[in-house]
Amino acid sequence: MKLRITIDIFSGRPNPVIELDDADSRAALQRLLPSRVLKRAEQRAPADTLGYRGLVIEQIGAGSKKLPKQFRLLNGKLLGENIAHRVGDEAFEDFIFADKKRIQALKVGTGFETYLSKELERYRRLEAAYMPSKERWPVLKKCPCAPIYEPAWWNDGGARQWNNNCYNYATNYRTDTFAQPGLAAGAMYAALTCPDVWGAAQKDELIPQKIKNITCPKVGHLVALVIAPGWDFHWYRLGPNMRWSHKPGGTPVTNLDNSGHIIPDPRTADRGPYTQFCGFMLVMHGHIKIR
Repeated sequence: MKLRITIDIFSGRPNPVIELDDADSRAALQRLLPSRVLKRAEQRAPADTLGYRGLVIEQIGAGSKKLPKQFRLLNGKLLGENIAHRVGDEAFEDFIFADKKRIQALKVGTGFETYLSKELERYRRLEAAYMPSKERWPVLKKCPCAPIYEPAWWNDGGARQWNNNCYNYATNYRTDTFAQPGLAAGAMYAALTCPDVWGAAQKDELIPQKIKNITCPKVGHLVALVIAPGWDFHWYRLGPNMRWSHKPGGTPVTNLDNSGHIIPDPRTADRGPYTQFCGFMLVMHGHIKIR
């Protein structure tokens, strides 16, 4: 048997995957066995924020019957079908990230192991302070051309959710490919910077917009691009009620930012490591092509 461990950290680009061989898998499973059941307060922290969202672990072949075939480990919590427990080895995530040789073999980028450690610490601070807002999602129709907010359609727990990323969701264009800006036009971004990803999106026929105060476009809908410098990109989209929603990678669609607040403006939202705001673009329905 073996374990496939996906480091769930990116929103736009595909997540890195570690595969353990039989011996390492069996040793890892012993460390991953559940201990106590989570208290209700421990279950409140989000798993669909921007930045690090845990390790998605898949058992391939005969594994441990005490764990689901696929589950998530997030800051010492085991989450999955019929499981919401503390993990036996609370240091397992730190152990994986400290293996520089294994992390460097992923060829994600220079210094990725440092970025991982910082992101784990950032998530731990977020979880410790997290308090979901009691704000209500406005029921308004001020922007009739914008895609409706229908998270249940995207959050199917299967192909739609896992294989469509923030770019798919923002453009409202399902490809099941984790679409990359510029790829369909043969001009994919070369670097994870605002100018590169912005230019690649233009090749997909997204149209730059100079906006000070957010208003509803007469045609199409607005999207916004942000960057985690050197590591990843992320997109938001404006809805009919003049609020923004987004889809962090293969996780569920959400209308909340990293602090659990509704998003009236992505420029002022809690975006975690996506510190650079690049700007707004217009999606003309039926005019774009992404892949």
